Amino acid sequence: METISAIETRDRETAYRQTLKDRKRIVVKVGSSSLLHPETGRLDYHRIDLLARELSDLKNQGKDIILVSSGATAAGREVLRSALGNLREHPVHGSRPMAEKQACAAVGQARLMMIYQKFFDDYNQTTAQVLMTRDTVSDPLSKYNLSSTFTELLAMDVIPIVNENDSVATFEFSVGDNDNLSAMVAAVLGADLLILLSDIDGLYTDDPRKNPDARFIPFVDKMDGDILQMGKGSTGSSSGTGGMSTKLHAGLIATRSGCDMIIVNASRLNVLHEIIEGEKRGTLFCADREEDFDLRDYVE
Repeated sequence: METISAIETRDRETAYRQTLKDRKRIVVKVGSSSLLHPETGRLDYHRIDLLARELSDLKNQGKDIILVSSGATAAGREVLRSALGNLREHPVHGSRPMAEKQACAAVGQARLMMIYQKFFDDYNQTTAQVLMTRDTVSDPLSKYNLSSTFTELLAMDVIPIVNENDSVATFEFSVGDNDNLSAMVAAVLGADLLILLSDIDGLYTDDPRKNPDARFIPFVDKMDGDILQMGKGSTGSSSGTGGMSTKLHAGLIATRSGCDMIIVNASRLNVLHEIIEGEKRGTLFCADREEDFDLRDYVE
């Protein structure tokens, strides 16, 4: 039998989710694992097409849409594998040196943007590429210029597609910084909703892939130490680089900047519309703005 506290939380969640339809500026982050065929590690064009269609329809509802996308390294590896044969193998757990990953990213970023442009163009949407690093938001002048660029692009009815500048940045490869990058983008833009498309349903009390007794948490009213502890020791997928800990850190940035955040499984991309319609999908983290919020406190 549910406790009074549990009933109150459930009712608050239901009411809160109904307000998501009013969110105007939405940042959507998609990870590599959501863009690739799991059997081959190659790009899944059908899913990319579905993602473009879903975001285009949200854009047509009058919402500002910003896409933060991983996948450049995987796209580059696919191109180089086809052109040069299998990339050389390395003895340390099959890993590749940083320089090779960055080279793949340099090749793949151009290819990935070409693919996105093709699919978004099919739905009469104009896209723009924005590459950045954590230095972009930690330096006041760079952050101002970034904000101005985003503002102008959105005013022009363009969908910015953002990625870490992987060919010069090394941080993303070690901790999966596109989770945090998307939260930084949300904070810079004053977005009111951040959606992290993931390969997991949302937040659990423990890693459900290791602990069958892990309990799903659909609603987080306030992020505290207990919540942050739930991401400890989690790891990313074989294609991506981030785990639950990076997503929870992204949640800190987003919620304290005044933005709601949702972690949701990307297995069904029409989940984006279901979220906006108020359906209970994923884990919702409520905005909890800090009066003295300073993004540099989270990136330096």
